[in-house]
Amino acid sequence: MKSNHIIHPDFKSDASFFDDIIHNFDSKGENFGNQDRNSLKLFELRKNTINVKSFRIPHLVNKIVYRFFRKSKAQRSYEYANKLLAMNVGTPQPIGYYEFKSLFLFNKSYYISEQLDCDLTYRELVDDLNYPNHEAILRAFTRFTYQLHEKGILFLDHSVGNTLIKLNNGDYQFFLVDLNRMEFRTLDFETRIKNFARLTIQESIVAVMSDEYAKCSGEDYNRIYNLMWSETMAFQDDFYRRQRLKRRFKFWKKN
Repeated sequence: MKSNHIIHPDFKSDASFFDDIIHNFDSKGENFGNQDRNSLKLFELRKNTINVKSFRIPHLVNKIVYRFFRKSKAQRSYEYANKLLAMNVGTPQPIGYYEFKSLFLFNKSYYISEQLDCDLTYRELVDDLNYPNHEAILRAFTRFTYQLHEKGILFLDHSVGNTLIKLNNGDYQFFLVDLNRMEFRTLDFETRIKNFARLTIQESIVAVMSDEYAKCSGEDYNRIYNLMWSETMAFQDDFYRRQRLKRRFKFWKKN
């Protein structure tokens, strides 16, 4: 199995450490977070905690696609993280990535970054409407998203767990994670508002985000709210439709 990797220049002196944790990923490290789709582990490097994301092996078609036609999720995560930092957008410090492939098929990939401790994620704002300073944090998050859009950044996985938040005495700071699906281009109005669709089903939260986005953009509040709410409902309908299809498929496989 052929392998290749890139290590950030600031971490070149620790290359042997990263070689070791990647090649012994299954037996070393501490599990972190949800392990259902991809595996996340933490490792200690001197006084730093290192986060390694192991992407699951793709199905056969994508093994060919990632081998010859498309950058791996790990490579995209690393490159996008560096691009975000260059654009003054928060994300954990990227360290590197590893890929394993044969002559004709892609196999495994790993993305390495520094672990970033945060006070909360957007998820807490959805789960607890009484969270301290809820509206202030929500409005700051909306301004952060507006700035992403102004910079031509479309974060396709803009969902509840993928923005880390540091409170910092009211100077709220936001950091994007799970970066492998992003686009960099000029964004039209509909694309910008649709980018909020995966964040919540709480109508009161949509109303606050619409109000703050209207203040940032100068667009009409009702136009923003109506589109944001309709896109939110459309995403929910599509999500539950796909869940029903998955359950039917699993039932069919069992029988």
